[in-house]
Amino acid sequence: MRKSDAKSRLFFRFSFIFCIFISLFSLTLLTACGRNADSVVIAGSTSVQPFAEVLAQDYMASHPGVSIDVQGGGSAAGIMATKSGTTDIGMSSRNLQGSETSLWSIEIARDGIAIIINPKNPITDLTLQQIADIYDGKTTNWDQIGGKKGEIDVFTREDGSGTRSSFESLVMGKSQIMARAMVENSNGAIRQLVADDPAAVGYISLGLVDSTVKALDLGGIVPSRAHVVDGTYNLSRPFLFLSLKTPTGLVKDFIDFTMSAEGQKILYDQGLIITVTNP
Repeated sequence: MRKSDAKSRLFFRFSFIFCIFISLFSLTLLTACGRNADSVVIAGSTSVQPFAEVLAQDYMASHPGVSIDVQGGGSAAGIMATKSGTTDIGMSSRNLQGSETSLWSIEIARDGIAIIINPKNPITDLTLQQIADIYDGKTTNWDQIGGKKGEIDVFTREDGSGTRSSFESLVMGKSQIMARAMVENSNGAIRQLVADDPAAVGYISLGLVDSTVKALDLGGIVPSRAHVVDGTYNLSRPFLFLSLKTPTGLVKDFIDFTMSAEGQKILYDQGLIITVTNP
C-alpha cells in the first residue's frame, strides 16, 4: 500500500470517529436538556432518515403536542446512540452484527442499492464485477467499459455508513474500496455530486433515485422494487428501527404506527419495499 493511501485511510477513519463523537455529543446534550414524555428522538442511518422524517411528520399531524426529532449521523452512530441511551429510536440500514444483536430491532422495510451515474453518461448496464473493478481501482476510465474516454470520478460513503457496509458485502466481496475514492456522508450528497458530474459514479438508496441521476441496470436487470422483491436484483438491505430495550409508551406507539397499514403505505409510496402489510 502506498504511503499516501495509508494516510488517506487514516484520515478518513479519524474523520469518521470524529463525526460519530460529534453526533453522540449532540444527542447527549439533547438528553441533558431533558426530553419529556411527549417527545421522541430518532437518530442514525441517513438512508432511513428521509423516510423516518415523512413518518414523523404524518404522526405529529395526528398527535398535536408530540415532538419527534429525526437526526442523521449514519448507521454506526445510530447503533452507538441506541446502546448509550442517547436516542429513543436508532436507525440502521444494515443488519446488526456481534454484540449489536442484543439491541431490540424491527425491520420496517427493505431498500435496494442503486449504482448511479450522470444522465449524460451513455452507459446503461454494468455487471457487479465491473462495478467492483471501478471501486477497487482496476478500472479507471469509462472507455474501458464501453463509455466515452474520461477518468471515472468515484464517490463512496464513509466508514460506518450502512449503505457502504451493504455495498461492500454485496459488491466488493474480498476487495476493498480504493483509498482515492471521494467520501461523502449522505445519500443526498452523493446524488447531488453525481447529478453535477458527467464522469461520476456513486451508490445510493434505490428509494432516493430521481430524474437528476441514472440508475444502472446490473447484468440486464433493471433496479426496481419488483426485481428486489423477486430476488433478481440482489442489491438490497434492511431498514431497521432499534431500541435499547423493548419499546413502551410513545416510542412503541410511533413504531406501531410505522408498522401499521397506514405507516407501511407511507413507506411504499416513498419507494421502499414493505414486508409486513400490503398497501
